[in-house]
Amino acid sequence: MNIVKHIPNTITSMNLLCGTAGVICAFEGRLDYSFILMLAAAVCDFCDGLCARLLNAYSAVGKELDSLADLVSFGLLPAMMFHVAVSDAGAEGFLSWIPLAIVVFSALRLAKFNVDESQTENFLGLATPACAMIIGSFFYYTANSPDSMMAAWIGKPVFIILSSAILSALMVSRIPMFSMKFKKGGKAESPLYRMRIAFIGVFCVCTVLVILFGLNWSMIILLTFVIYVVMNIINLIASR
Repeated sequence: MNIVKHIPNTITSMNLLCGTAGVICAFEGRLDYSFILMLAAAVCDFCDGLCARLLNAYSAVGKELDSLADLVSFGLLPAMMFHVAVSDAGAEGFLSWIPLAIVVFSALRLAKFNVDESQTENFLGLATPACAMIIGSFFYYTANSPDSMMAAWIGKPVFIILSSAILSALMVSRIPMFSMKFKKGGKAESPLYRMRIAFIGVFCVCTVLVILFGLNWSMIILLTFVIYVVMNIINLIASR
């Protein structure tokens, strides 16, 4: 039995386990713990693909398992975080269930990605991990900065409901969004390459600003991914 070929799937399973544990934490009201587990799932999501490439251990089962794990960690988990938060904010009945659209649109996004072979250099729509990072970092920041303006926003159900609707729409949109991975053989003069370099610059600037203003570290992730979305929307408008 070749144990090596099972390493990527084992790491993917850890992704799924972290996401499931994050859902439990969300129901217990610990959205900050949920985000930490979401980050752990994201690390596993990165490492399983890396290991598969290094070990040449690709498999059809691994591809399907990866999507299933992502649906839990980056679809169900952020949806539950939104649901718990909007319920705590006072929303009742149908309104409290609207944020669950996140998991539905995450599933659609993942399904579209799996069957669309053109999404190699660019994504079409916001990737589910990016959407999850925006949601998770938002709640982690407000949990650790309860007196901030953002914490005041989260006290209003309309903000959470609108955010869930916007993010759901972005995931299934046709907006081209560049992949953050640098691939061997990429041309330094290409617009895509320059966008990635600019994104690295954005991350560095966000890091410096957060440190200078003494904000919680999760604001780096929140700002970076929000600006990532804005960059892609501006690029689409400019290209037209």
